[in-house]
Amino acid sequence: MEKKYRLLENDTKKVNGKTLYRIEALRDFADVKKGDKGGYVEKEENLSHEGSCWVYGKARVSGNAEIYGNARVSGNARVSGNAEIYGNAEVYGDAEVRFTRDYVVLKNIWSSGRYFTYTRSNKMWKVGCFYGTGEELIKKAYKDSEVSGREYKRVVEYVEAMYADLEKEKE
Repeated sequence: MEKKYRLLENDTKKVNGKTLYRIEALRDFADVKKGDKGGYVEKEENLSHEGSCWVYGKARVSGNAEIYGNARVSGNARVSGNAEIYGNAEVYGDAEVRFTRDYVVLKNIWSSGRYFTYTRSNKMWKVGCFYGTGEELIKKAYKDSEVSGREYKRVVEYVEAMYADLEKEKE
């Protein structure tokens, strides 16, 4: 297997006593070009060399967390613990994922076929270039079409109710 990135020993960040290394692309793939600098990982096991997965910008991945497939972690997002981010999942903004149950990825089967992600820690939705609350997503979807608005509303209500129930179980 050809490596797609390397850890930069001279560009590190200390977080909770751990050293995280900025990554640099060794070849072109997806929207990443050879030489592009990415985010920070603690070790190579955090980010697969296969697929088009990538850690962008200031995002950080540590612990036993794994990013693979076509997943993307960007913004100031933090992925740690035993979390697995995979498929077409996008963890974005100020999201924090420590466990796989901290996010959900769904696929729009009613129109575009696009994947979309809800992150539990910041209660935000990511769909294509859209990033915002469930209410904002529904409003935007209704502007696109009645069908999109109705279906996104159904999904947002279900996912947010599911996580609300999980929070109640903790109490």
